[in-house]
Amino acid sequence: MAGVSVADERTEILSAQRNDDSFETLWDELEWRGLIHVSTDAGALSELLEGDPFTYYCGFDPTAPSLHLGNLVQLLVLRRLQLKGHKPLGLVGGSTGLIGDPRPTAERTLNSRDTVAEWVTRLQGQVTRFLSTEGENAVRLVNNLDWTAPLSAIDFLREVGKHFRVGTMLKKDAVAARLNSDEGISYTEFSYQILQGYDFLELYRQYDCRLQSGGSDQWGNLTSGTDLIRKVEGQAAHAIGTPLITNSDGSKFGKSEGNAIWLDPEMCSPYTFYQFWLNQADADVIARLKVFTFLSRAEIEEYERQVAEEPFKRAAQKRLALEVTALVHGAAAAQGAIDASEALFGRGDLAALDEATLRGAISELPQAAGSVGAPLAELLAESGLVASRGEARRAIKQGGVYVNNAPVDDEDRVISGDDLLHGRYAVLRRGKKALAGFTA
Repeated sequence: MAGVSVADERTEILSAQRNDDSFETLWDELEWRGLIHVSTDAGALSELLEGDPFTYYCGFDPTAPSLHLGNLVQLLVLRRLQLKGHKPLGLVGGSTGLIGDPRPTAERTLNSRDTVAEWVTRLQGQVTRFLSTEGENAVRLVNNLDWTAPLSAIDFLREVGKHFRVGTMLKKDAVAARLNSDEGISYTEFSYQILQGYDFLELYRQYDCRLQSGGSDQWGNLTSGTDLIRKVEGQAAHAIGTPLITNSDGSKFGKSEGNAIWLDPEMCSPYTFYQFWLNQADADVIARLKVFTFLSRAEIEEYERQVAEEPFKRAAQKRLALEVTALVHGAAAAQGAIDASEALFGRGDLAALDEATLRGAISELPQAAGSVGAPLAELLAESGLVASRGEARRAIKQGGVYVNNAPVDDEDRVISGDDLLHGRYAVLRRGKKALAGFTA
């Protein structure tokens, strides 16, 4: 998409998104896509979604400098409701981010106020990339620090805390898990659910907000808000809990060698992001297409057929990787990731890759550490492409070693400055598929 600005490309992506009109209601589509794990009254929610435009929200805490795949699920739920004509609020928690939602196992490390404020700004920018900022139902950003900072501790306890029962709070899943752990739970994190409940009450008062969405592991926090609105205002409010997405083998989704898949390209390169989706198992890929893309039911069912009948083509994985990478990083970055995948294995020109794409691709490979002038045989052994320098020399002699996809036949070959792409990088290959990266 040469010549197209990032803003224009984002507008084009949002403009192409549609809910699937083959479903009788939006609720039906959300259920088919596997986006509803738990909710308040399903019948009332379905009617609400089909009725006049209303305001709804989801909260994102700045406990890291970027959102991740779990947050992307919520952003796409927000977007689907926005496409229906409803009015989203994107809450980035400047106050709850200072506290931290209780984790099941251990207390969070509290970040400084300056760090949290910086991360609030970063996350707000990410939220607006996935929701339309134009029209009568444009997304509005809110920060819960705006209504919690002016409250004194006495006012908070009198006006909000009195509506919460400790016995009920102790039964919340996250709290119960921590109480039974060696770490226990601090009063600070114990109070988190009161803060989130108060958020919903304030948004109800300020914007007539009627619905909150979040992960099902947040259900206790979600219902703290609906209960508070009922007690204080005497009105019904709703909540939707999306399922925690796991792999078919039961392992946690969205983890790559222990690291979250972040939406920030500096924390997870578009190439790494693309490869994550491309490597989804056959047993998982259709569920991923339902949740993370706007492909229609008919298109997804066709991919389901292809997975069953022609799994070796990996057509569903390729489409999934393309769609989600373009959604998050843009079509140009998605194509760059595809080009890099091709080029690494000799089916494209490595020199044609831009530096950021090449750097992201090489970062995923085993690494050979050294400097200009290092013997190639030594680098091959160090990277693990061969077991020893002797084996490396034999592989070179047999014609099975490549530098930047060019075959090598000199057993004494060294890495020279001419080998360095963008002045820093080289790709080493043995055979057709064994790759390593070299960075000067």
